[in-house]
Amino acid sequence: MAFAELREELNCSICLNIFTDPVTLSCGHNFCWDCIDRVLHTQGGSGVYSCPDCRAEFPERPALYKTIALRNIAKCLKSKPEEQETGGIFCTYCDSSVPAVKTCLQCEASLCDKHLKKHSKSDDHILMEPTTSLENRKCSTHKKILEYYCIDDSTCVCVTCCLAGKHKGHQVEPMDEEYERKRAKLRNILEKLDSQREETKKRVQRLEGQKQKVKKKAALESERVSSMFRDVQRLLVELEKKVLDEISRQMDQVVASVSDLIQRFESQKDELSREISRIEELCLLTDPFTLLQEQESYNYNCSGGAEDQKDSVSSEYVGDLDKNLTSLTLHTGLADIIAHFKGGLHVVEVSDLLLDVNTAANYIHISSDLKTASYSNNESHPESPERFEDCQVLSTRSFSSGHHYWEVEVSKSGYWMIGVCYPTISRKGDQSYMGSNEKSWCLARLKSKKHHYSVIHHGKGINIPFKASSQRLVIYLDYEAGQLSFYELCQPVRHLHTFNTAFTEPLHAAFYIWDEWVAVRS
Repeated sequence: MAFAELREELNCSICLNIFTDPVTLSCGHNFCWDCIDRVLHTQGGSGVYSCPDCRAEFPERPALYKTIALRNIAKCLKSKPEEQETGGIFCTYCDSSVPAVKTCLQCEASLCDKHLKKHSKSDDHILMEPTTSLENRKCSTHKKILEYYCIDDSTCVCVTCCLAGKHKGHQVEPMDEEYERKRAKLRNILEKLDSQREETKKRVQRLEGQKQKVKKKAALESERVSSMFRDVQRLLVELEKKVLDEISRQMDQVVASVSDLIQRFESQKDELSREISRIEELCLLTDPFTLLQEQESYNYNCSGGAEDQKDSVSSEYVGDLDKNLTSLTLHTGLADIIAHFKGGLHVVEVSDLLLDVNTAANYIHISSDLKTASYSNNESHPESPERFEDCQVLSTRSFSSGHHYWEVEVSKSGYWMIGVCYPTISRKGDQSYMGSNEKSWCLARLKSKKHHYSVIHHGKGINIPFKASSQRLVIYLDYEAGQLSFYELCQPVRHLHTFNTAFTEPLHAAFYIWDEWVAVRS
């Protein structure tokens, strides 16, 4: 009986089942969290909250305190096999311990198969699974069987509660009907939850597949980049050897020339030394006749003229290292390496992006190299159907396929927009502004948020959360994939936003300027 009594204490008085996530009110009574939460929610309409057991009232919605120990005990009890739970419930009418199969609430007795066949079939006799928790099945006030469910208070009540008790006038339903209604509702919810679970499971599987694809793609891309850098390192080592060999060749050539000159001047020095010794000996002679006789046989040749000095200096210049040749060899080699690897980057840097003066609005000045657009109060242009009414300008070239990127430099202050648009964009009115229509996509620095970026398309803007930190930006276009991306050239390079769409017309680079300038970098 101890087990049955314990189980009775662990039943929620609202759902009459073992506690699920039990919580306690300040009055000390315990309920399932879902059960008491539903009751309190229903009571909230009347502004008065009360405990379903003791009817203690609370001026505000009472706090619910988790009872961990009670939760653990309830979980332990629920985990026991059904036969173990009911193993201690025996037939009331049998002399021996015969397990009961049903309990009658009216008779307050448990019945085995034999006595169940003899039991009254009257509707007053309510049969249920074997239990000893009969008190919980009766009204605590009227001691009658709980046969009805009060919808207003979300609790089970007896017939007297409905007719003369606190629940008089409330909306009540027979417990069985409310049970079936709730079961049907729960089944409906269960079906929806099952459907949501299956859809969530599919989403998880799709995301797992996408994650694996990204990992695989990242591994391949990492290997490709690593291989590229290995090739770069190999080519740089070869170029280094080539340049160093050129420097060594020049050094050997100059050193050889200098060595030849040194040898020539050493020979000349020895000859001069011999001549000096002979002359010194002549200077020591005291006999005039002997000195004069020697003079006739001595070839006196001493360099002293300006031309002789000039020839001597020029003969000493044998050249130097040619730094220009070294730089040219290095520059050519690096350019070849860059050209070699640019083809593997699958992207074309646009070097011939020029601004179309015929589309430039008044107040927009276009530089002579067609690379910079700046705001000017004094600038005006001839009338043209292609010309914008407001401060915008397009590029001369368009893009209808491929991967392309171009770099744009923007002023440190001012209001601007950069992006792309179709050539059929309106040239006048509100629909001519970049981003305000379906024919243009742009990155902007707005007057209201001058230190932040926004991206705009079809009149809808998205704010970029971080501050602008560079005046250099890159626009990347993948026409076939329908991707337009914006990057900020800071350290490290920062991705700002990517538009995903399906382009249906050629695209022109587009610029809007107010107060300052933007420039296309070559």
